Amino acid sequence: YGKFFRHRTGHSIGEETHGNGVNIDNLETKDERALMPGCCFSIEPGIYLPGEMGVRTEVDMFIRGDGAPEVTGEVQHELVKIA
Repeated sequence: YGKFFRHRTGHSIGEETHGNGVNIDNLETKDERALMPGCCFSIEPGIYLPGEMGVRTEVDMFIRGDGAPEVTGEVQHELVKIA
């Protein structure tokens, strides 16, 4: 399904939702990136099958001072259909 993932995996999160930090993925640079304490970012893959459907999900993460990742917010259990 690779070609059907049409956008980045996520983005940095700042005080106004989309942050001004670097992208978490390495789409253009193909480098390795460390997750530094204090950074907040989303993981939101989306797959879009033309003429069939699209699915997108989001989990927001925060890297604590000790370097441990923490999921922020509640886990979504309900599917929301958008016609």
